[in-house]
Amino acid sequence: MNTIRVAGVQFEHTPRDKDANFRKIERFASEAAGQGVQIIAFPECCIVGYWFLRNLSVDEIFSLSEQIPGESHARLMELSGRYGMTIGAGLIERDGDRLHNSYIVAMPDGTYRVHRKIHAFEHECVFSGDEFTVFDTPHGVRVGVLTCYDNNIIENVRITALMGAQVILAPHQTGGCKLKNPNIMGLVERKLWDERFTNPEAIEAEFRGEKGRGWLMRWFPSRAHDNGVFYVFSNGVGVDDDEVRTGNAMILDPYGRILAETWKADDAMVVADLDLDLVPDSSGQQWSNTRRPELYTPLTVPTGREVDTRIARMKRGLS
Repeated sequence: MNTIRVAGVQFEHTPRDKDANFRKIERFASEAAGQGVQIIAFPECCIVGYWFLRNLSVDEIFSLSEQIPGESHARLMELSGRYGMTIGAGLIERDGDRLHNSYIVAMPDGTYRVHRKIHAFEHECVFSGDEFTVFDTPHGVRVGVLTCYDNNIIENVRITALMGAQVILAPHQTGGCKLKNPNIMGLVERKLWDERFTNPEAIEAEFRGEKGRGWLMRWFPSRAHDNGVFYVFSNGVGVDDDEVRTGNAMILDPYGRILAETWKADDAMVVADLDLDLVPDSSGQQWSNTRRPELYTPLTVPTGREVDTRIARMKRGLS
């Protein structure tokens, strides 16, 4: 059996406090190493914090951003080398006068990759990336990265799979979002989070319900199944500015089956062994092999209805 052990992490970040967030990254990396994990995925923007970014001034968000290579990159590379583990974590990258919501994947052979979120909306100064990120790792598995909203667009997942990804890392900050549409998510009451240790059933019911797991189950398994890839979903959990993230870290196989998950209202990690031999014969891979690309030109032709991700979110009532 051709297997690899992976982990997905959910944790509550502290806005602006990179050291505090790195202490959590280091703790989970150490714990994962003790369990023989080879690839670990931390959440989107977990190094610097997330939802508060939208309210910062231009100077403030630039002051929190980093070049890559840079300090956080170096810390991730050191951790990766120390444990012989591939480690992914997110921050705000500064590239000249442009910012990106970026995800660094540090690998123990001294190399790294950076994915710039393709559908960025966090701040007027944060620009969307324009490249897919798929690469070979020292562990003998080919990995792709799609950050949060990137996974909503089915073409993004299909292209990543067609580029050979066997495993997709999906760092998020989602669940418990404010929306006009009553059929999608909705806010989790802050009081429930504050009382999570005295009344864990109440907050876990929200996390397992339509605001968390229920929403994910309507689309996440199909992304894995239809494209024949493993998915490692990492997410924020707990207070994120004026919202409460729902965690639900999980790992899915190429048939959309859940290998490991949590609905714990706390920092947590899920671990699973991936049988890579499942990928070639999976339904999604077999179906992809019978594609007829000559019929798909309409996919590349604008309809006139395309809008920037920021505008789309405003129309849906996302703040």
